[in-house]
Order: sequence, then structure tokens, then C-alpha cells
Amino acid sequence: MNSLFRRGLRLVSQLATDALKSSRTSASPRRVQPAPRASATIGEYDTTRGLPRFEYSPELDGDADPGEVVWTWVPYEEDATQGKDRPVLVLARESNQLIIAQLTSKDHDRDADKEARYGRYWMDVGSGVWDRRGRPSEVRLDRLLWVSPDVIRREGGRLDKPVFDAVTDALISLHQG
Repeated sequence: MNSLFRRGLRLVSQLATDALKSSRTSASPRRVQPAPRASATIGEYDTTRGLPRFEYSPELDGDADPGEVVWTWVPYEEDATQGKDRPVLVLARESNQLIIAQLTSKDHDRDADKEARYGRYWMDVGSGVWDRRGRPSEVRLDRLLWVSPDVIRREGGRLDKPVFDAVTDALISLHQG
């Protein structure tokens, strides 16, 4: 019953969000949104204490599971009170939290050296149903976040297991290598 209620709530939220988006006449290139609630819903995952136990267990059942791409609000690094709704890859579960990595459709291959100078590392994961325009996505490897499952807005699809495994291998190499 609780899972059914959450799915219904997510559906209503998605419909309202889609209606709001379609009613706008112009869209800004970077939609800055204030934090949805207190900072206890999302935060930086401390990789200096080790990495989470990665698992691949997607079930497209309305709940966010490792291996799935879902949508949630992600804070900007430079101002954690601001951010935007974006797709993220669920990597693991720890206690009552999900460990995630943000996705982007921006191609960082062209500026990989510049990104690396700032400590930012990206990996291509291909395209999926999480992007309505079918654009290829990249996952950010250097910044992991934890998030409360309650603030996951909707499921967006899942990565194939070999791609998920390549992402977790790259995370291990970057953070423990």
C-alpha cells in the first residue's frame, strides 16, 4: 500500500511538473531552483571514508534501485542552496539513503583536460529513455551524493549491467586507485 501511494504521488507530481513545463513560453538554459527542503534530503557522499557497496538490482517498480536512472533535485557545488532537477544514476543503498551520481547530456570529451584540472571526471554511458531527446549522457565520477528516497521524482530507465559495471570499476579506480 505504501509503495502504491508513493507511486501515485510521484505520478501526480510528474503530471504537475509536465503541465508547468508545457505552459512556459520560454525556457532558460539553466533553470536554477531553490533547495526543495532542508539539506537533510541530499548531500555530498564522503568518498574519503571509502566507497559504498555497489550493487546492480534494477526493478522498474516505482522505487529507485541501484542500476536505475532516476530524477531528483541536485545542488550546485558552488551554492548548495541552489540546484536543478536532473537525472542521476543510483549506485547503492546505505541505511535509508541512496548513493547516486549525476548525469549530464553535455559532452565533456571536448573539455576533459580542463575538467580534470578542476578535479571533475566524466564517463560516457550512452543514451536511454531518461532523456526525451535521446542524447548521449555522461556520469560524473568524482562527486557522489546521498539522497533520501522520498525526494526521487521519477524513474527514468536503467543502465545495462555491463555499463553499470564499467561505471563502478571507474569509480573504484578513481577513488581507490
